[in-house]
Amino acid sequence: MMRIAVMGAGGLGGYFGARLCKGGADVSFVARGGHLRAMQRDGLRIEGPEPMHINRVEATDDPRVIGEVDLVMVCVKLWDTEAVLEQMRPLVGPRTAIVSFQNGVLKDQMLTNAYDPAQVMGGIGYVAATIDRPGVIRQTGPMQRLLFGEFDGSRSARGEAFLASCLAGGINAELSGDIVREIWQKYVFLVGLSGTTTTIRKTIGPIRENAQTRTFLLDVMREVVAVGRAHGVDLPEDYAQARLAFADGVDYGMTSSMHHDLERGNPLEVRWLAGAVVELGRKKGIPTPLNRAIADILALHAAGGSES
Repeated sequence: MMRIAVMGAGGLGGYFGARLCKGGADVSFVARGGHLRAMQRDGLRIEGPEPMHINRVEATDDPRVIGEVDLVMVCVKLWDTEAVLEQMRPLVGPRTAIVSFQNGVLKDQMLTNAYDPAQVMGGIGYVAATIDRPGVIRQTGPMQRLLFGEFDGSRSARGEAFLASCLAGGINAELSGDIVREIWQKYVFLVGLSGTTTTIRKTIGPIRENAQTRTFLLDVMREVVAVGRAHGVDLPEDYAQARLAFADGVDYGMTSSMHHDLERGNPLEVRWLAGAVVELGRKKGIPTPLNRAIADILALHAAGGSES
């Protein structure tokens, strides 16, 4: 049985952690506040297309209680990363694998700066889910998927073991042979979705239906593709157009976690999304005016606490 620690039991960590529990993995959640207390008291409940209730979960705010595990899933918001990388040290032994399922393309650099790069695998997660109330994750659409893999493209024993745990829990999981490209493919759409929904303050439906905002979404994603290609990522030149077609097929009411965070007065991940596009573009001389505009528009909200 694989021992897995989930750092952050929000929408992504809570949802996939619950599925791993359902599949029989030994899962411990590191959480905090009222959400943690509700999980300790009542377990973890998933509401949405495929509801489930894990009656009893191992949850704590102190990783020392858990000890070393086989794999750590890093699922916290990006602004919490530095603190969490220090907090999770008791979980990490010499053979522990670490996978970040956070947003963006800068996350793995933070992991390899803090831990042995050989312990770090790449990963991305797709799920439309958020904490609805303490102890309850609400999934707002049927899409759920995890992709992960070694950065050298090999199929490792640890990757195969985690894949088996995921599949046992009904997770649509895949062990990828090119995880860097997969991370960037998600990044293209995520930057477009988060930047437009958060600045326009609408879901994807009206944005894709209006000619002007539809073009804005496309051009934001085109900037991400250009930056990725300049950094050697294997993305087709017309990949943004393919992502726009993908946007046409998602639920009309789909939005981004950053839009949710703006509405709740939480800090925003804009520094690592649109902001990182600007930063990485500057390094290669690629202009990114629309992503810079998004970062500038949201600058006063980035630290949270602002009226939306």
